[in-house]
Amino acid sequence: MSETTTTFQELGLSESMLKALEKKGYGYPTSIQKEAIPPLMEWKDVIAKAPTGTGKTFAFGIPMVEHVDPQCEDVQGLILAPTRELAIQICDELRSLMTFYKGIRVTVLYGGASIGSQAKALEKKPQIVVATPGRLMDHYNRKNIRFDKVKTIVLDEADRMLDMGFFKDVTRLIEKVKNRKNLGLFSATISQEVMTVSWMYQRNEVEITVEPKLQDRPDIDQFSITTTPLAKAETTLRLIRTQGFERVMIFCNTKHMCQRLCDDFQQAGLCAECIHGDVKQSLREKTMRRFHEGKLPVLIATDVASRGIDVDDVDCVINYDIPEENEYYIHRIGRTGRAKRKGAAYSMVSNFPEKAKLDEIAKFSDFTICPMLMQEDGTLTQQEVKAPVVKRRFR
Repeated sequence: MSETTTTFQELGLSESMLKALEKKGYGYPTSIQKEAIPPLMEWKDVIAKAPTGTGKTFAFGIPMVEHVDPQCEDVQGLILAPTRELAIQICDELRSLMTFYKGIRVTVLYGGASIGSQAKALEKKPQIVVATPGRLMDHYNRKNIRFDKVKTIVLDEADRMLDMGFFKDVTRLIEKVKNRKNLGLFSATISQEVMTVSWMYQRNEVEITVEPKLQDRPDIDQFSITTTPLAKAETTLRLIRTQGFERVMIFCNTKHMCQRLCDDFQQAGLCAECIHGDVKQSLREKTMRRFHEGKLPVLIATDVASRGIDVDDVDCVINYDIPEENEYYIHRIGRTGRAKRKGAAYSMVSNFPEKAKLDEIAKFSDFTICPMLMQEDGTLTQQEVKAPVVKRRFR
């Protein structure tokens, strides 16, 4: 069944949900939504693997909102996310689905923010809580939240969360939900840790795999730009200024490089801000809000921001540093080419190890990355790739 022949109405959703989706401009479900919503609506366990940018949040968020009993003021749904940014993003997306519902509330809990203000938010009786595992466990231990009426738990970006060392917290939280009806595991990759959680806590689970080659794969033109280490920052600045990009995300591998590049760009007169682990949470939220609202044209970040940040109209992603892991590249460039728009991704290559790593990423991901050279005026020309010289051996 093709995507265009299935509508949200055919998935049996309520009138309130259909109106919310129509208001957001969503006419047809993506592949992951089409496959995950029906079993979750039937309270089945689901383990789903789907590329970033394919609509996983709505795939588990729609059934969770539909299942909430607004007459009951207890927490009924839990969503766990690996980072503060992703937790905030999920909460915002869920709120957008609740436009035409009455009496349904959602709140978000994460580290780095006042635990007192979060406790007050929990006193307002949200039925859905989105949280990072450590902070949720903290509130549970303080008796600010109860789990006895929770029916559904969802782990979003499960592979990243478990890889970040949250395995004990996550399993402890799952075990404290005694009346759970179903568990959803959503991820771009299914790691050994994800499989272990599935084996331990899921029963007769529905397995869903959405391959990147399907129509949901983001439409992204991918390029590499060959430069020198000393000219790398200047080349990146020239790329932004000459290509007419209005909203750009730049990724660096380290906090130090992220901050340094941001300082250099600000000195050059570019409106840019950065987010990384050393930036205060309040400033990170302010920066992300400005970027979402289109008031900040350039956001520089470490990989803490490469997952789950859903800004529909990012024109371009720039890998200032080639990512250390193949999967990181996919998550980074997945910030552009979203919501059926065309995107562009540029990777700055300044030495042989970076070129070798990018070649490995292209092979691993089955991507075509076109090598380019930038002229002094900012013009991009395709770089000629010389065939390797085969030395003849004489006997």
